[in-house]
Amino acid sequence: MKTLSLVRCVLVLGLCSPVFAAEEGFTSLFNGKDLTGWRGNPDLWSVEDGAITGVTKADPKLTHNTFLVWTNGMVEDFELRFSYRIVNGNSGVQYRSKVLREGTQGPVVGGYQGDFEAGTTYSGILYEEQGRGILAQRGQKTVIKEVEGKHKVEAAGSVGDSKEIQSKIKKEDWNDYVIIAKGNHLQHFINGLQTVDVTDEHEAKAAKSGVLALQIHTGPPMTVQFKNIRIKKLGKDSASADSLKKLAGKWVPVEATLNGESVGRETLDTVMLTIDGENYTSRRGERLEEGTIKIDTSAAPATLDMSRKRSNGEIRTMPAIYEFEGDKLRICYAFGDNTTRPTAFKSEANSSTVLVTYTRD
Repeated sequence: MKTLSLVRCVLVLGLCSPVFAAEEGFTSLFNGKDLTGWRGNPDLWSVEDGAITGVTKADPKLTHNTFLVWTNGMVEDFELRFSYRIVNGNSGVQYRSKVLREGTQGPVVGGYQGDFEAGTTYSGILYEEQGRGILAQRGQKTVIKEVEGKHKVEAAGSVGDSKEIQSKIKKEDWNDYVIIAKGNHLQHFINGLQTVDVTDEHEAKAAKSGVLALQIHTGPPMTVQFKNIRIKKLGKDSASADSLKKLAGKWVPVEATLNGESVGRETLDTVMLTIDGENYTSRRGERLEEGTIKIDTSAAPATLDMSRKRSNGEIRTMPAIYEFEGDKLRICYAFGDNTTRPTAFKSEANSSTVLVTYTRD
């Protein structure tokens, strides 16, 4: 990448985008010669000029979206990098998806999609093919929640201006795309600019793993090409390490609900939670508790276990869930004899749960 592009990336984002990061730990998914390791309709997919190429024509007309499916395993937590070029139409990369059926013109796949197109509206969005539809427009930060059994897309901020991002996408030329999936946190980038940031809290629908596939879309005749497709498995260890860094520090409660009732300010003012790596210290007035924490960022919501040794030598673990909300940290704990981990950020009467919102001290 040109030095100027790197400088612009740093100035715009305040950090070095993953598209410019080192390649250590990445594995190529395409040999540059043939479709070994991929499965799809050979009348539509081939290798041209060292790139996976999908082509549709006016006759025969494509009657359903179809895909080239990677056959060497499922993807879970990962960073995927590739370059794409498209002439006419719409395409994308499916991840954590499912092969729903064998269509008349090739496999039909549903699930998360890093979308892109020849037009100016959809490149970079998060779309759920054969599912919940658009989960984030370009430039959006969203949280997907379950409300009365249905999904609800809630705006949670912005990652950039949609028109500005589109202006950096090269028409009928090669563009660089990055997809990062860690637990229920999903991010897309094109040419160094973040396009979406999504947290999928819809437990019944948030996919944790699935197939990787490339799309060709119904509509006008089109050509799409992919090259330099490579992936780095992140796994729980990598994602958890990042989250532990974010959790580190001193936290003081700004509000709390215990068994459905608000906790008074006079109590909150005596409380402080300190997290240092995998160790924690909880202070309430003169009472001090120390122990270890274990987190799992691949769960949705992310889970946190706080374990301490009691005076009789017994290890007592308090299960919880946690999330970041801007610069605040929310933790919902089970306490007392309750050993059932909460599934939602709420505390109701007689639930033996406490929901605490913290801010940094």
